[in-house]
Amino acid sequence: MAEKRPLQGADSIIRDIKERRFSPIYILMGDESYYIDKISDVLSDTVLQPEERDFNQTILFGADTTAVQIADLCKAYPMMAEHRLVIIKEAQTIRSFEPIEKYLEKPVSSTILVLCYKNGTIDKRKKIIAKAEAVGVVFESKKKRDYELPIFIKGYLQLQSTTIDDKSANMIAEHIGSDLNRLTSELDKVLLSLSDKDRRITPEIVECQIGVSKDFNGFELRNAVINKDIYKVNQIIQYFDKNPKAGSIFAFLPLLFMYFQNLMVAYYAPNKTNEGEIAKFLDLKSVWGVKDYINGMKNFSGVKTMHIINKIREIDAKSKGLDNPNTPVGDLMKELIFFILH
Repeated sequence: MAEKRPLQGADSIIRDIKERRFSPIYILMGDESYYIDKISDVLSDTVLQPEERDFNQTILFGADTTAVQIADLCKAYPMMAEHRLVIIKEAQTIRSFEPIEKYLEKPVSSTILVLCYKNGTIDKRKKIIAKAEAVGVVFESKKKRDYELPIFIKGYLQLQSTTIDDKSANMIAEHIGSDLNRLTSELDKVLLSLSDKDRRITPEIVECQIGVSKDFNGFELRNAVINKDIYKVNQIIQYFDKNPKAGSIFAFLPLLFMYFQNLMVAYYAPNKTNEGEIAKFLDLKSVWGVKDYINGMKNFSGVKTMHIINKIREIDAKSKGLDNPNTPVGDLMKELIFFILH
């Protein structure tokens, strides 16, 4: 039996495809459709030449076919081409993968099967996962966490020979959120506005092109809280009091909760001063942002952090009307910030 292959990230899979190192099967699954579509599109663009696609490329939706038909398509040989490409979109609608499991016991080397399984994952205990891992690629596309978005933005723009400062990346991340399809669409819009001579994205450009205020944002509030910069925290709170459309408690609470939840975990890291070790322990993709947790451990004790997490939960419930008949959300935010800083 073939050995289970090591898990690959999206960039590694795409690099292999572009270098024409193909696998007999790709199971692309998960809650984030961006990478599923991207890998599928790269395969569609790379495997076959345009003139080869009419006879050798088949794209079907799971609801319109069966596993038996898919297995039969995969057994066919290419016509005047090196490969045959079979892409199944919305594969989560396929009732049974058993015929495909049987096919994977002896897949046709010239066929590349791509199963795009969105809005969830196949149970990893299923036979199809084990069989696919033995001969091909199984990739889970997970939703980006809030703190990972600025890193994603910087990486995406770097591929377009464009730079962005931390504040601008945070502004975009907070305003757009974790929908990567929408996020990249907005970034593409900003890229079109740049000149060839100056490929830098500034807060002013973000404000102009995306419509988010450059004055203050949730990430700046979070950073001021982390550093216990009481003056700046008060500045930001007053700004949002006067400009309620610029931000709300419903946008800030998830940022603060995610940070302090990770900070609580960071206290259990074997080495609390090594950025690389902390990043690995927190399952961060890079050391970008690790300093926030090192500063947090200096400014907040483990017990205080635990109390802050409980307070955030309490304020979240009150903001939704639980045990809170009439306290304005602005006052709830002030209550939370005062509790965190004192």
